[in-house]
Amino acid sequence: MEIHPDIQIEDLVRELPESVRILSRHGIVCIRCGEPYWGTLRELASEKGITDLEPVLAELREAAAS
Repeated sequence: MEIHPDIQIEDLVRELPESVRILSRHGIVCIRCGEPYWGTLRELASEKGITDLEPVLAELREAAAS
């Protein structure tokens, strides 16, 4: 799985369930009412005021490689 800023949150959560905890640690809540947020990682991060996605992407990629 290729993890990039424009990955759909739904795809990310489906393919890498632990991403929910990783994103939460970075202040990005991606689950609403038990369903993933609809949109991209970049869009959701932007809503939370996060512009530097590199630390988030690095952690997600590390988890995906494990």
